[in-house]
Amino acid sequence: MRENLERIKEKIRVKSELVGRDPQEITLVAVTKTVEADRIEEAIAAGVNIIGESRIQEAKEKYRKVESRIIWHLVGHLQRNKAKDAVKIFDLIHSVDSAELAKEIDKQAKKIGKIQKILVEANVSGEESKYGLNPEGVITFLQEVSGLPNIKVEGLMTMAPFYENPEDCRPCFRKLRELIEEVKAKNIKNVEMTYLSIGMSNDFEVAIEEGSNMVRIGRAIFGL
Repeated sequence: MRENLERIKEKIRVKSELVGRDPQEITLVAVTKTVEADRIEEAIAAGVNIIGESRIQEAKEKYRKVESRIIWHLVGHLQRNKAKDAVKIFDLIHSVDSAELAKEIDKQAKKIGKIQKILVEANVSGEESKYGLNPEGVITFLQEVSGLPNIKVEGLMTMAPFYENPEDCRPCFRKLRELIEEVKAKNIKNVEMTYLSIGMSNDFEVAIEEGSNMVRIGRAIFGL
């Protein structure tokens, strides 16, 4: 695992420098879906400082078991009825894709005195099997939720289709980067486009070329 992690970090460094970017700009989220708590502790010892979970129930169990201090991200789909648990565990929720969900997160965060950081998930590939807002609706959505006092929008996320050739993901990544620029130009109150969360184990190098500053990597670290 330590070797895998170092290999990933080196690839991030090389690719970033190749396109004139600072490798320190790239946040690595180690996706720990199905990874046991003891292996998460090993990953933390190896240098991981952010983990990404996909399912609330699994995350709750690990949250009790993992003793090391770590930053928790939710990278999987979130149902409204799980928002209460999510705000207690996660520093950043990547997958907000409806006003109803945003309002529920805001409500639950208010109860515990928290400003919950979120990313908005956009479905730029158009795949029906993918969650996320239609890209054309993202700005309207952001204007609708920008007044919610207990959430803070910090960027956008998308799930690209899986392709054997990572190059095929480029149009999807580019579309999200262009959408972030559109959002920035609107200067919406309480909305920041700090993070562009794109890129996974098979395509993160292409994502970095397209502007990603947050990559979500599981298989390439844990060998799943």
